[in-house]
Amino acid sequence: MYELAEWLREPGFLGTHATMGADVSQFMATFFTLLFIVGWVQARKNKADHHHWLMLGGMIAMLAFFTSYYLFRNLGVLAFEGKEGFGGSQALYDNVFIPLLTVHILLVVIGLVMAIYMMVLGFRSQTFTEGRRVLKDALLQTSGRRIATILGGITALVVVFFLSRVMTSGFSLGKLSVYIGLGLIIAMVFGIEILIQRVWPNGARRHRVLGKFTMMIYCVLFVTGTVTYTMLYILYPGKIG
Repeated sequence: MYELAEWLREPGFLGTHATMGADVSQFMATFFTLLFIVGWVQARKNKADHHHWLMLGGMIAMLAFFTSYYLFRNLGVLAFEGKEGFGGSQALYDNVFIPLLTVHILLVVIGLVMAIYMMVLGFRSQTFTEGRRVLKDALLQTSGRRIATILGGITALVVVFFLSRVMTSGFSLGKLSVYIGLGLIIAMVFGIEILIQRVWPNGARRHRVLGKFTMMIYCVLFVTGTVTYTMLYILYPGKIG
């Protein structure tokens, strides 16, 4: 793990001032965004199976990659890029870069929440008609008691996993922050379910509306991430002051 963390600190492969970790992150963000766009286009063409497997595979891979990536990089952009510095003026840093970075991080959280939620919703809202995968045009709701039971079980598993990691590799605030963040994301997913199923009780309509919203989030997320990367490693590399 130490060797991988050190490798991520090495100069990147895109020819900028970025580290290897930043270049890998930018490359994978581009790949996943293109993959989701292709999957969304497949849905528009009524190719449900292509859409299902592209989106499911892409979201699982995205969650696995960025979770491990941020763990290795000690919570990523704030821990490394912030330390490496921003070479522009203080006013540009305070009024443009930091607000943009804040929006990007908020979108990352929303994107993770929606990825988990859309995977669950995709399975719950689909059915098969004559061997074809289609959306169920029917009521799709979950009781509050069932949601609380599932949330409690998942939270218990997260706590057990965190304690096992503490016993094997020691306690750190970074690890605690990651697991608290994971628990909050899971809670947000179920909170969204309670709210949204009241607004869009029909499963098919809910899937279509939230699918468009999620795609918008991922596209804006890619743009903010790319602008942040460009400012930090191309336009204004270096340190303040």
